[in-house]
Amino acid sequence: MNKQQKQKLEGLSEKIFLDRYAWKDADPSHAKVGDVVLVLTKDDPKFPTKEVGEIVAREGRKVTVKTRQGELVESDVEKLTLNIEKTPEEMWDRLATAIASVEQTPELQKDWEEKFRYILDDWKLVPGGRIAAGAGASDELTLFNCYVIPSPKDSRGGIMETLSEMTEIMARGGGVGINLSSLRPRRAIVKGVNGSSSGAVSWGGLFSYTTGLIEQGGSRRGALMLMMNDWHPDILDFITVKQSMGQVTNANLSVCVSNNFMKAVKEDLDWDLVFPDTTEEDYNEVWDGDLDKWKAAGRKVVHYRTVKAREIWHTIIESAWKSAEPGVVFMEYYNQMSNSWYFNPIICTNPCGEQGLPGWGVCNLSAINLSKFYDEEKHDIDWDDLATTTRYSVRFLDNVIDRTPYHFEENKENQKKERRVGLGTMGLAELMIKLHIRYGSPESLEFLDKLYGFIAKEAYLASAEIAEEKGAFPAFEADPYLQSGFMKVLCEEYPEVGEAVREKGVRNVTLITQAPTGSTGTMVGTSTGIEPYFAFKYYRQSRLGFDEQFVPIAQDWLDAHPGEELPDYYVTAMNLSAKDHIRTQAAIQRWVDSSISKTANCPADFTVEETKELYELAFDLGCKGVTIYRDGSRDVQVLQTEKKEEKAVATEVPSTDGVAEQAQVENFTQSLSVNTEVDDKGALDKQYKKRPQVLRGATYKINTPFGMAYITINDLGGIPSEIFLNVGKAGSDVFAMAEALGRVCSLFLRYGDHGHKVELLIKHLKGIGGSGAIGFGVNRVESIADAVAKALETHVQIGPHADHDSAPVAATIDHHEDHANNSVGNLQGSGMNTSRDLCPSCGGASLINIEGCKTCSNCGYSKCS
Repeated sequence: MNKQQKQKLEGLSEKIFLDRYAWKDADPSHAKVGDVVLVLTKDDPKFPTKEVGEIVAREGRKVTVKTRQGELVESDVEKLTLNIEKTPEEMWDRLATAIASVEQTPELQKDWEEKFRYILDDWKLVPGGRIAAGAGASDELTLFNCYVIPSPKDSRGGIMETLSEMTEIMARGGGVGINLSSLRPRRAIVKGVNGSSSGAVSWGGLFSYTTGLIEQGGSRRGALMLMMNDWHPDILDFITVKQSMGQVTNANLSVCVSNNFMKAVKEDLDWDLVFPDTTEEDYNEVWDGDLDKWKAAGRKVVHYRTVKAREIWHTIIESAWKSAEPGVVFMEYYNQMSNSWYFNPIICTNPCGEQGLPGWGVCNLSAINLSKFYDEEKHDIDWDDLATTTRYSVRFLDNVIDRTPYHFEENKENQKKERRVGLGTMGLAELMIKLHIRYGSPESLEFLDKLYGFIAKEAYLASAEIAEEKGAFPAFEADPYLQSGFMKVLCEEYPEVGEAVREKGVRNVTLITQAPTGSTGTMVGTSTGIEPYFAFKYYRQSRLGFDEQFVPIAQDWLDAHPGEELPDYYVTAMNLSAKDHIRTQAAIQRWVDSSISKTANCPADFTVEETKELYELAFDLGCKGVTIYRDGSRDVQVLQTEKKEEKAVATEVPSTDGVAEQAQVENFTQSLSVNTEVDDKGALDKQYKKRPQVLRGATYKINTPFGMAYITINDLGGIPSEIFLNVGKAGSDVFAMAEALGRVCSLFLRYGDHGHKVELLIKHLKGIGGSGAIGFGVNRVESIADAVAKALETHVQIGPHADHDSAPVAATIDHHEDHANNSVGNLQGSGMNTSRDLCPSCGGASLINIEGCKTCSNCGYSKCS
């Protein structure tokens, strides 16, 4: 097993390697001329920028660094990241030696060091970020990416204890998941202080706030998942909490949904929101968040209220449609499929949702880089090498369990009892392009079933072999283990797995986890996780700066075929239908004993109803969870396809493996960072485009049910960016509402950079009707909003600098420097004398001025001045 040629990392790949995973010198004052370092070029506490460079001069603590781009940067040694390792080969040597060191004899250590070095070489196996950064480099950093800690005890002391545990784990590089369902609901009585509880959601805000304070290794913030069960009385507050700015800004949110809840949704049944009776004598000792266990013991439950299950479901769907949160985990189904169902129930997932865990559980992650297993000669997968790599990778991860430091004895006891590992993949999209298989197609679903079934089979056979040599995980019992939902599926397809497990046992309770691999995948230059490419050219915002990225496999094809378009098997996340995303997830989930980090990307005009269909499809197809991202539903995105002159700086996603840089799961941006045009309170908003001194456009004269409307549309960069409406007399309700509509439309057009905003505005305004209409056929105008849509359509189709004369739009082109100086306000022709206002009695557009009185021609209402 010879080592391959040296790896050369460039650009962002090199930055990620040096920043996150290379072994660092703890004392940057050791830096000397000639050292390759990361230098801080923008010292922003939230969004720093770093560049790779070489020290060319040093005087005392001051250094001069020449970056890879040739720029000279003056800096202090404290702002340098100085690395002991400069190349991937050095890291691979460290990792192979460290992970093999737990083998029982020197001969085995040498043998497995060589085997581990073989699968690490050329990035065939890409270790999880914590393993890469910590193994052999630190006795303090955990090698586990993420943790779930037990639900907090329902007391101030219990909450503070959970907060302390969370902080300790995050400070050492681990992400944390917490299920809040153990905490009593808002306004519930707290006897000890003769008061009432602030509720589970408010305590979630405390965990979130603390997460935002924690730096992990100087490169990223802590990562937190908060979950709540569907029976909790605070569930609606939990679902909508992120719509109130500032309450929960540093956590991902998911709702734990039961099978009965989904049945109630489908059948439109009532749903009870309940909580244990806190007056039960041993409540504080016994209650742990497991409602089924509480009820089974015959303990009392307090009924808070009954709602329609569909009300909760619709609130989840609408919130996910608005801002990609909360996600949904089908927790009861998850436990039915889980191999630990009989001794250790899953209570929560890690921050990115791919690993469901029991209390004190951990996720132990690495990913096979599938792009390395393409056999060009056979135009197929190199199945033999993939089998070898899978089997060695299982032992690699099993050894991590014995190599990592444990900072809580409870983590050690739980992990040694179940030995949970999570082997995943990256590079799937790249492999499928090489095989000319279109991601999301029917052919691809068959391919994925074969590929991931093969990996699962090899992983379980390897775990059985290790069990024969070293012993099964201590909680293993063959009969209940083989009765899990997952094992039934696996053994039916691959009977040899069931035979091996029954004969030899199995070393690990679970083996497969599909994590997002945001940073590691980007570092090695392939597609991340099981996702398609986000785009073939994109811009990536991270804590290392703002970087333009090209996908090599696409660029190489274009270079070889000048003037041609990419073939249809080159697919991006936004080319796929949302349902194709879900079907792909379901095909892979069949062979994943844990779960999957996967986001269904949706276009900006995806509707709430379509979102509902998608979530229900995920449940019906056997997914364990679902998250969508509707393009533009968040004000900032980590990945974007266009470079903006004034772009938002994306807040990082809580990250377990640099997942902050994932667009999808990202999917999961938290606090909005707003900043450009100063408002009355001095707030700045970077998403809002500044208005230049001069804008040019056109004014459209359209008759409406309320009288003649003068609609001014001004362009910014050739695209409509503001609308002024003049309808009715100053001081009338119609005048006020028309002005408000113009302001809101302008805000929408100038806010953010997601495409098709004009088309969306037309789509949503067109056809809005009121109590009357004017005109016939194509000339019919239903309302002022409908008039705005028609003016926009004309403006886009014909352009602002052409003469228009197509009824119902009679346009007067009006070039001006500022709306305050134009003559729209003075354009009130004879049509305005009969303009109507809204009647406060009947609501009709029928209030007109007659001899100093406002009189309704519909109901007779009259008010005289």
